Amino acid sequence: MEVIRIKSEHPDDSNCIVNGRVKGRLKVTRAFGAGFLKQPKFNDVLLEMFRNVYIGNAPYVSCTPSLRHHRLCPGDQFLVLSSDGLYQDLSNEEVVSHVENFMEKFPDGDPAQHLIEELLFRAARKADTCSQADLISSAGMELHELLDIPQGDRRKYHDDVTVMVISLEGRIWKSSGKYL
Repeated sequence: MEVIRIKSEHPDDSNCIVNGRVKGRLKVTRAFGAGFLKQPKFNDVLLEMFRNVYIGNAPYVSCTPSLRHHRLCPGDQFLVLSSDGLYQDLSNEEVVSHVENFMEKFPDGDPAQHLIEELLFRAARKADTCSQADLISSAGMELHELLDIPQGDRRKYHDDVTVMVISLEGRIWKSSGKYL
């Protein structure tokens, strides 16, 4: 539905959605940030190499949330809120499975931080497909090697991620990744 909305608002812009991303950059269509995709004036202040060709009057991205109601079931235990980076490497089912397993094994642990760490491990393992492949073995890299890369350069290997896990029993865990 969101892709249709954006394409209808920008009929003259064939690049409004590229590879499933808004202007080929942002996976989400509703966000608090990403001002450069909301108003041309925010795009104009960016360095020329980062600017988007802005066609049309409507913003590409909205900060108006899309709401969905879910009636709680007896088996529901938690709610996961996160930025889109969590779902680049994990499916909804994998996220639920990781949180359930972690909370069962480590009831006093932080499932949000666990999800961040799982993403970092996956990013390290698949690092051989990135631009510095000639420096990395075909098996990827070790986590400590990924963490040794300066944060700005590390963006090539993984997205910035924020995760919040809310237990329906009242406990909340939040992590933006101490390693990110």
